[in-house]
Amino acid sequence: MHQVRPPNRVLTRTVALLAGALALVGCGGGEARQPSANGTSVVGLVSSLPIVWPESQDISELLSQNDAEHWVLAALREQGEVRVLDSLDGADGALPLPEGALLVMAQPWPLSPQENVALDRWVREGGRLLLLADPMLTFESAYALGDRRRPQDMAMLSPILSRWGLRLLPVTDGAPLSEVVEIDGTPVPVALPGEFETLPGSSCKTVASGLLAECGIGKGRVVALADAALFESRVDEGERRLALRMLLQRLDTGS
Repeated sequence: MHQVRPPNRVLTRTVALLAGALALVGCGGGEARQPSANGTSVVGLVSSLPIVWPESQDISELLSQNDAEHWVLAALREQGEVRVLDSLDGADGALPLPEGALLVMAQPWPLSPQENVALDRWVREGGRLLLLADPMLTFESAYALGDRRRPQDMAMLSPILSRWGLRLLPVTDGAPLSEVVEIDGTPVPVALPGEFETLPGSSCKTVASGLLAECGIGKGRVVALADAALFESRVDEGERRLALRMLLQRLDTGS
């Protein structure tokens, strides 16, 4: 069974101990919360958001939580086996996902040069990527600014976005704190959203005033949303699932 590990950029002594504790729970007959397969394909997940690992101040508190899994994780399970990645460059320098896999990156950590190369190569060889890149994250967090366990407050992906012909613009004065934007008739909740701008010579196109960008990169495809509020846990979970489904469908249909 694939072992879930939190991203190494936010890995702390506490979280490392927690991972070991959860593994022991799984070996002892209990069930640690692990992504599993409901389908036949593979979905890679890279995120600094508390999707797999809920925020908690100590190990005992997290072990005592019996809450249902995050709706995003449950929705991705419907697409196939979810594999949580803590790095985009494996031992051989390649992105560690099989051919035909889907990759979801939601407010990821800043990528290393090696990870940028691995991700770009993977997409160009036919990979499909759904990217949520937020220039001003509005997720509430139990951790203070500067705490490495805190979600990434600002997307810092300029090198790979530039490689693909995109620029993520900062939030402008007067941007709505919260609103719902329709994309092809599907409501998408956003909060202080950014905007994608295409660079000269780019093969990308933007939708909904730059909130969404779609790019054909080599044999692969990228759909990018300039906001990550969609992945919050709210009472409108059903509508959020529909929005996520629409974004995933655009990876396959191109519209």
